[in-house]
Amino acid sequence: MTESYLLVGASSDIAINTAEKLLSKGKSVTLLARNSSRVSHLEEMGASVFTGDALDFEIVTTALEAALNKGNGKISGVAHLVGSISISPPHALKLEDFDEVIRTNLSSAFLTLSLAGKIMLRNGGGRMVFTSSVAASLGLVNHEAIAAAKGGIEAMVRSAAATYAKRGIRVNAVAPGLTDTRLAEKILRSELIREASEKMIPLKRINQIDEIADSIVWLLTNAPDNLTGQVLHLDGGMSQILV
Repeated sequence: MTESYLLVGASSDIAINTAEKLLSKGKSVTLLARNSSRVSHLEEMGASVFTGDALDFEIVTTALEAALNKGNGKISGVAHLVGSISISPPHALKLEDFDEVIRTNLSSAFLTLSLAGKIMLRNGGGRMVFTSSVAASLGLVNHEAIAAAKGGIEAMVRSAAATYAKRGIRVNAVAPGLTDTRLAEKILRSELIREASEKMIPLKRINQIDEIADSIVWLLTNAPDNLTGQVLHLDGGMSQILV
């Protein structure tokens, strides 16, 4: 049977790498991307591409139905890879900007969880992966908005894992530290900032894109069936150890 996967937020660097890895393994892949031009080469590799916002009920539903059809009536896994970076102290952040961070990251994750969950309940299970951040478990300066959003995702993942545990649905998350992506370009705009960032990390280096993508693919395809409600801290030890 064809294993079918949906990636929501598919125009990010990590999502693109994840899709490439899934396609190379012979999996069926459906993508929901805001910027379809960034994933055109994936379409040439066999992926189905839908363009739209992860907060749009209709387009998320359409993408899920397409993945369902490609999987002959079953979706093996869904990854929500939507993310943003907002670094600003609370006194300088407008409420509407805070709300936008929450909607972009947490509300869209809930929509994916809700819609994918309905399908997986009907079809005997599946796997879902969400994206958190080191900021959810470690107090970082000026990260209040993204910490709130990603902390909410981690709490949601644990609760959803409990809700669906007896129905064959496994729900997990990855929580990367700083990763060398387009999204992090502003943070890593100079060697001084890069060096200062590396010094905060026990392993003394920035994440590479394929390290995060490999972990997502593993959770979607090869992770043990008893792994659920977990957060993989992919941050070079930053959130867990002190050296």
